[in-house]
This record gives sequence, structure tokens and C-alpha cells, in this order.
Amino acid sequence: MMADSRNYLMVAAIDFGTTYSGYSFSMRNEFAKDPLQIHTAMWKTRHCTSVKTPTCLLLDGKREFVAFGYDAENQWAELLLEEEHADYLYFERFKMNLHNNKNITSSMMLEDITGTKRMPAFDVFKLSIKFLVTHLLDLLKTRGNIVQQDEVQWVLTVPAIWTDKAKRFMRSCAEAAGIQTKNLIVALEPETASIFCQYLPTERLNGSVPGFAMTSEGTEYMVVDLGGGTADITVHQKVANGRLKEIHRAMGNDCGGTSVDRRFFDLCEKIFGDKIMKSLKEESPLAYLDLVREFEIVKKTLETKKPKVTITIPFVALNTMCQEVHKKDLQSVLKSSSYSEEIKLTHDKIRMSLEFFKDLYIPSINNVITLMKEILGEKTLKGVTHLLLVGGFSDCQFIKDAVNTEFPEKRIIIPEEASLSVLRGAVLFGHKPEYIQSRIMRCSYGVKTNVPWDNRKYDEKHYVVMEKEERCDNIFSLIVGKDDSVEAGMLVKKSFFTPFKHQDKMDIMVYVSEEATPGYIDERCSLLCTPTITFSDTCEDQRWVDVEFVLGNTEIDLKAHDRMSGEAISAKFNLI
Repeated sequence: MMADSRNYLMVAAIDFGTTYSGYSFSMRNEFAKDPLQIHTAMWKTRHCTSVKTPTCLLLDGKREFVAFGYDAENQWAELLLEEEHADYLYFERFKMNLHNNKNITSSMMLEDITGTKRMPAFDVFKLSIKFLVTHLLDLLKTRGNIVQQDEVQWVLTVPAIWTDKAKRFMRSCAEAAGIQTKNLIVALEPETASIFCQYLPTERLNGSVPGFAMTSEGTEYMVVDLGGGTADITVHQKVANGRLKEIHRAMGNDCGGTSVDRRFFDLCEKIFGDKIMKSLKEESPLAYLDLVREFEIVKKTLETKKPKVTITIPFVALNTMCQEVHKKDLQSVLKSSSYSEEIKLTHDKIRMSLEFFKDLYIPSINNVITLMKEILGEKTLKGVTHLLLVGGFSDCQFIKDAVNTEFPEKRIIIPEEASLSVLRGAVLFGHKPEYIQSRIMRCSYGVKTNVPWDNRKYDEKHYVVMEKEERCDNIFSLIVGKDDSVEAGMLVKKSFFTPFKHQDKMDIMVYVSEEATPGYIDERCSLLCTPTITFSDTCEDQRWVDVEFVLGNTEIDLKAHDRMSGEAISAKFNLI
């Protein structure tokens, strides 16, 4: 659904991340004068200001909003210190539920940090997005710039590798948070980062050489978006009129920065035992929160030239639990573990060699490198000369070193403030949604249909009799195939008829498949949605409906028309 941003006073983009979230914006007249004049919200921490705030939400006992981001972290910590947290719910890093859950529904539930309370995921996302929207509008008011919500073109970023249901879930949450449907564009994260880098001068693209320009027509480059949760990889080619063409479908997995966190906490479980780590989370949540915060700081401030890595741990809580569970102190538990040679305890800190610490990153790095090699190994991509690394995890020196080592013939480009590339590019995309000329389909899409029976062509198990006519049911009628290149906004027309008299509605069953051309809907296909077409009147005769599927944008849409009258008919995608 592409809106014309020229009708809006400003564009605001929300980057709802796994670990951190934020927003950026620019006025229409600012974009016209200088596209890179983009404002980014600043968030206060205890010691400094940050361009993003943690993706965490605090609710009270009535399931009502209390705080988001650093405020939520601090208030939750205060409640824990005062032991007044029992009725509250604290959620963090919940975005990955949309990547990991293949059956996303509006009723799916999320557990809070303690694992003892649950809340509809829809409400958790809705309240978080609503906070970011309100925060922006309030910020503008303090600057004397009164902008109404419907005067803003909103852009919400999502991973390109997400399913259609996950993307639509985020859209639905944003609309429930108060953003009007017509004012909202869903943008794909690696695309917006790629758009942002088109505008950066060479000196702000670390790794580029004099004379190189991503703006040169014909340039082919891989976009490697490494965020907190996912690695999202695609390949772009610069084409005429300043637009981009996707020349390889988005691929990726969950090997972002938080995968390193998981390995660190798995390591803690191996040393102290899963019972202690579970107790730490449930009975001493402040100590657990401190450990999460500490590890995040260590990752951000890691110096790869130093031989040792030091991590402060909640010593008192862990030592007490070790004595209760293992009947010996923390030092003894560590010494008796299989990591006694690699990890040493000094007061309230554990120290390990840089090489041992790097082992926490190796699986994630290997996954990223394997994906990149798989894509670059394709014959059609021999012209890819540059690798564009964006996202917060791309700032990690271990990642940079590995990519440079594995791809010595490619030039590695990392923009300044790589973690903001997605967000700022999303603002540019909001001003000019036609940046992306075409996209490669990640899956095949089709509709369930039936055709006249032919026993030479069709499987007997799909034989049916409908209105006294022999037919083959469950046919996968292709709308668009996997790996097809599709122009943004391309229309694919399908025609359907009402098999029964006086039908007042018609359900169209849309299926998605990893196969290029499945024959039947039971061949590695899954039901994506069942759009319902509603008729304002009924008739006795067979009725034909022409349905146009809108493809090549960040979301799939459809339009329906009554063939006889030519009138538009109500039709809605019901993905969740």
C-alpha cells in the first residue's frame, strides 16, 4: 500500500527493534532542500544520551501502560529494589516472537520477564508503538511545531525476511495504536538502509575508495543488515532515475546480536546450572536485569586489542543461590566446572580471554558468512563488487574481520552510524516510496481453484462433483512464482465465479509455498489467508468477479470488481 507522501507535512519513521527502538523524522520542505536533514530522537540514560531506547515495556497490575524504554528499565529496577514488582508486567526483546512464530494470530500471548504472567502480544506491540507515536508528537509540540497525526506519513520498518503474517501483524498493531491505514507504509529494513546509503558522500562510507559511488547506475552490491534479532540479506542494483532494483530475494535467519546473548546465558547455565539461572530470573529479577545490562555494555564497548574481557556479575545473588542449591560457594562452583581454566572469578567480576569470548560470536558469524557465500555463489551475481554492512551488529569488530577475511576480493562498505541506516533510510522511503523499482518474490503465491476433470492429468484424490459437474479440486492456481522479479505495484488478474445461486459472499483461499510451481495446495503449501468478497446484492445467475492482486510492494493487497457492473466490491486481506 503506497501512499503519496507529498500530501503530508512530514514523514516519521519508527524502527521497532529487537533490542533497541527509536524514531526519526523530517519535514517535507526539509527533504526538498536537503534529504539528509533528518532529525532523530535522543533518549536520556543515567550517564549520557542515546539515539535509541531499549525495546522494553512496563505495565501495571491492570495491564495499563506505565513506561517504555530506559524509563521502563529504571522503573522496573526501582520496583524490584522496593520489592513492589509483584503486580507489574515487564516485557523485553519480544519482537523476535514474530520471527520465530510461524502461526501468528491476533490472540497469541507473550510471557513477561518472570515467565509467570501473560499478555496478548497484540496489546504489548500496540502499546509500545503508541508510546513512540505519542513521544514524537509531544516532542514536536515542545518545539512549537504542532503537527496533527493525520498530517504525518508514518513508516514502520520490518525485516524483509519476515512472513506476510508478521508484517501484517505489525501493521495492525500500528493501526490499533492510532495510525490511520492510509497514513502508514511498512518498509523493509535492508531496503531503507540501502536507500540511505545512496545519499551519503564517499567520506561517510567507511571502506569506500575515491571515485566509488553507490549512486552510479549499474552498481550491484549486497546489503547485509545485521540487527539485534535477525540477519537480513539482499542484493540491489542501481538503475535509471535513481531507483533500486532487487536482484536477489531477501534471505536470512535469527543470527543477529541477541544470538550472542543467548550463548552467554547458555554458558552461565552450564557453569551454575539451569535451576540457578531460572531462580535468578524469577526470584532475583533485579540481579538478572543487571546481568543483561552488563553484557550489553560489554558487547558495545568491546576492545578487540585487549587480551582479556571483564564482565561484572551479580555476585551476592549468585553466590547465595550456589550455596543453597550446590552447598558450595560461587568460586567453588566455577572451579569445579569444565570452564575453570578459561574463566576466572575476581571479586564480583569474571574474566576470560578475548579468544574464549569470541567463541560466543562464532556460530552467528558463521551463519552470516554461510548465507553470504550461498547468495554470492549464484552465477547471476558475478557483478556484485561491494558488500554494504548495516545495522547495530555490523559495528562488531569480530564481524568486520570475518567478512574481510572471507571476501578479500569484495570491498566492504560500512556507513557511519550503521545502526541508524535503517531508520534514516525509512524517512527517505516515506518521502519517496517509488525508490524501489522491483523486488524478487521470496515465495510462490496462488489461490485454490477447481477445473473440469481430466483423468489423464489429475490425481484421483482431488476428484469432486460440484453442481452435477465433474471437477478437480484443490488446484494451486499461480499468482506469482518464487524468485520472479516483480515491478512495484504490478497487478495480476484472476477471475472467479459463484458456483451457487444467491451467494452474498465469496471466500478466496490464498496459499503460499516454498516451491516454484506446486500443482496442488497440499504440496508443501500453507494457507496464507482467506479474503472474503462481500456482495451488496445477490443474483440467480453465475456471477463472475475479477480480482486484481497488487504485488511487488512491501505488502500484498487486492482489489475486486463485479464483471457485469464494473463496480468495486468490498474485499479485505485477513492475514491475522
